[in-house]
Amino acid sequence: MSRKVYLDHNASTPVHPDVVAEMMPYFHDVFGNPSSIHGFGRAARDAVDVARERVARFLAVAPEEIVFTSGGTESDNFGVKGLALARGRGHIITSKIEHHAVLRTCQTLEERGFEVTYLPVDEYGMVAADDVKRAIRPDTIAISVMHANSEIGTIQPVAAIGALAREHGVPFHVDAVQTFGKVPIDVHGSSIDLLSFSGHKIYGPKGIAGLYIRKGTKMVAIQHGGEHERRRRAGTENVPGIVGLGKAVEVRGRDMAEEAVRVMSLRDLLWNGVRQRIPEVRLNGHPVERLPGTANIAFRHVEFSLGRSTTADDIDYVVDCLEPLVRKLRVALPAGRA
Repeated sequence: MSRKVYLDHNASTPVHPDVVAEMMPYFHDVFGNPSSIHGFGRAARDAVDVARERVARFLAVAPEEIVFTSGGTESDNFGVKGLALARGRGHIITSKIEHHAVLRTCQTLEERGFEVTYLPVDEYGMVAADDVKRAIRPDTIAISVMHANSEIGTIQPVAAIGALAREHGVPFHVDAVQTFGKVPIDVHGSSIDLLSFSGHKIYGPKGIAGLYIRKGTKMVAIQHGGEHERRRRAGTENVPGIVGLGKAVEVRGRDMAEEAVRVMSLRDLLWNGVRQRIPEVRLNGHPVERLPGTANIAFRHVEFSLGRSTTADDIDYVVDCLEPLVRKLRVALPAGRA
């Protein structure tokens, strides 16, 4: 009997019931504009402040260093463009495997006269800190490297890269959309100046994210209008979304370590089951330094990302389904295509 199994948690996650419950009053009871001075507005502002404090506490930073945005893409755009445009011109370092939110932002900046170095990665999808060191120039104004790749799960050596950035006085932006709430992030120990994160990757709602901006980092706003978010991001705050993000962060802070161990065991169960029953398969990405819930398996190409809703029964079911499916595809397709 067939059933639905969701193994795409790197793309998005179901909203946690506690998050839904926390958000609901802000759709119909506490609906004021946080910028308004009356009671409805002050109640909304208080909710935004509580959520900001939760996120700041999770990252061990100051609440005023957190800016809420509409998504990871906006956070990445703000992080990279905000740094570059504040400096007018110069050289940017990034990698060839960044999310399009970073890559296409860098390409746009190239059209404006900035120079960009796109670093290669090794066979595991990892950026070498030595390559970063060699790429740094006197006119380098920003380094942007993701914490982990969403496709293969490889975790980058951000602490080593951050140390190089700090040594040379270069601001360091990290796209942590795939790691925030999944693995520990030490923004201070890794010398991170800007960090992008998102809600819907950690069982929060879509349409809400944030950017950590270290105090003193020279930035310019890329969205103009009112004086929201300390004049850094114009636009009325998405109060229900912000409340949901704050609650999702609180939940993840409570169970992140335990959930990482559980999901990692399921990831390994999946890989072991596949390789024992299906010939000619390969695990892509770093064998050790990777996200606990990511298994990118090439069948001589399907990606799996596991999360809170995944169970051992799901893994057994998927492996049972995969074996005949891959065998059937290999018979039907030309050699080397499956």
